[in-house]
Amino acid sequence: MRGSIQKKGKKWYAVVYDGVNPATGAYRRRWVQAGTRRSDAEKLLAELVKRAHQGETVVSEKLTLGQYLTERWLPIQEARLRKSTYESYRRNIELHVVPGLGRRKLDQLTPEDIDIFYATLLKSGRKKRPGEKCPAKGLAPKTVHNIHVMLNKALSDAARKGTVVRNVVALADAPSLQARKRTEIKAWEVDQLIAFLDAIEVHRMGPAFFLSAHTGMRRGEVLGVRWRDIDLDEGRVSVRQALVSVAYEVSISDVKTGASRRTIDIDDGVVQVLRDWRKARTEECDGIAPAADDLVFVKADSTSMHPDIFSQLFDRTVAKLDVPSISLHDLRHTHATLLLKAGVNVKVVSERLGHANIAFTMHVYQHVLPGMQAAAADAFSLLLRNERGKAEPAVDDSDGDATEAGGTDDEGDG
Repeated sequence: MRGSIQKKGKKWYAVVYDGVNPATGAYRRRWVQAGTRRSDAEKLLAELVKRAHQGETVVSEKLTLGQYLTERWLPIQEARLRKSTYESYRRNIELHVVPGLGRRKLDQLTPEDIDIFYATLLKSGRKKRPGEKCPAKGLAPKTVHNIHVMLNKALSDAARKGTVVRNVVALADAPSLQARKRTEIKAWEVDQLIAFLDAIEVHRMGPAFFLSAHTGMRRGEVLGVRWRDIDLDEGRVSVRQALVSVAYEVSISDVKTGASRRTIDIDDGVVQVLRDWRKARTEECDGIAPAADDLVFVKADSTSMHPDIFSQLFDRTVAKLDVPSISLHDLRHTHATLLLKAGVNVKVVSERLGHANIAFTMHVYQHVLPGMQAAAADAFSLLLRNERGKAEPAVDDSDGDATEAGGTDDEGDG
């Protein structure tokens, strides 16, 4: 394959000669935009020539970015991604990518286009709600970063399959994730948690809150547990799936990570609460006991409870108590914090929570660690003092005591 580099206006192009037009006998030329520098075009042309010698497709199809994403790439991802992830991709493409870059031809897309697109999203990317009159606001850096990750994957797939000659997103400047101010972890003290547990004894969803407090399970994990996942004889709960809400529609999904799939030990008190809840559910269903595949925590009509409704029930219950206001997720933080303060090994806490690694657990709960460090220092110091006490010879005062006693006795006798 032959080619050259050409400049039009401020843009440089790699021009590839794609055979001969049989009607005119002239070479068919395809212009592939490289960027604003001559060196960009030279590198691109060298890449195209190399790929042609390897037998790869080097001429991009006449697709727009919007057509490629919505008609080719996204439909394939639906079967590969978690439902929530797929829905996030779909919404970002529909709300941001198609309006901003959807009409651009894939073979004309440049890294500069991507950079300008990101800058626009950060400045004024948030869509106004109906009737909203305030100026448009920018998207959060994390949202723009997520869009970048999605586009990079999509264009990488396109380049690998020969749909485009290169992934221009990989050459763009990825949006930086600004360091977010660390959110202070909220957690109850033991007496506050006890006050809450006492209050929920009469609440219909009390058993669900009770399980959450005693295991640190996530909201979706609690609502997604089935009766077959609970071994009341052995005192264990297996976390295998979660109830999630996508566009306010509820569905069962796999848990977040491999580490999230776990088995949690529960004590006799939790076992009894679950046994009582099973009896209550049997009564609600006119004497028909729950099946193994049934969700444990559902509404009275046996339909799934929306995660947001579950959180609202928690909030209303807490508002009636004389305890600090925390969210349902903070009940998970309370479980972890109290265990760490009690001296439970951080690895055990991490496993109960389903964290990917111990480092993450230590990062999230670093507010507890200073106290643990001080306790460790005191324990080490006490260990040394005790050992030194064992090594020092005991002072034998028996002779002196005997002399004094004898002298006194002699004097008394005399």
